Amino acid sequence: MPMKSKWVLVILLMFSCFVINVFGASAKNTAVPHRMAAYDGKTFTGFQDPGYLSYDQALREYLVKRIDQRFGIALDPKKYSGFELLEIEAFFKCKKSKEPFDVFLKTFQKNR
Repeated sequence: MPMKSKWVLVILLMFSCFVINVFGASAKNTAVPHRMAAYDGKTFTGFQDPGYLSYDQALREYLVKRIDQRFGIALDPKKYSGFELLEIEAFFKCKKSKEPFDVFLKTFQKNR
């Protein structure tokens, strides 16, 4: 009898692990989408298109927040375009650990 009870416990443990994994994976997929998902598949007529301006603002806010979370650098979303922030994030990912962030940010300074 003890041998059968061990197998029942092993099967029960395996089943519970399976159930936890299945429900855990489905919970990850039901996360609330970010504001950027509203722009998926949209096209714009130009840089002055109100839809594009709204998209660029959302992109700037999203990237500034993500750069701050990943690298601890607070950037001004009004100072950079969305595409510049994408480039800045890519540079930050590739930089050496000893290199300062300022070196990369100087590349994006505008002559005003």
